[in-house]
Amino acid sequence: MFIAFALGASAVLTFTRNEAITASMGKVGVPGTWFPWLASLKAAGALGLLIGLGVPLIGSAAAIGVVLYFIGAVVTHLRVKDYEIAPPVVLALLAAAALVLRVLSA
Repeated sequence: MFIAFALGASAVLTFTRNEAITASMGKVGVPGTWFPWLASLKAAGALGLLIGLGVPLIGSAAAIGVVLYFIGAVVTHLRVKDYEIAPPVVLALLAAAALVLRVLSA
């Protein structure tokens, strides 16, 4: 549940072009035109994780998508030698934990 909230908050900050988010994304070379798409992916992941509380298959798919999204974010930061990767690493680990818990509880 926490990961869905954190991901939803991140989506809102991306949609509204929060200064910290835009600075971080600008640092790694993400064009401003991508912001709505990336925010939509985050929002879809958050919604999928919440729906996954009742529909396990959707929750597992959403968790896999969120993990892949944030692995991509970490790789992007590392490729441009920006080592401020704590937020995407934490969110990727939380999504991975949600996936592991979903699989173990099935």
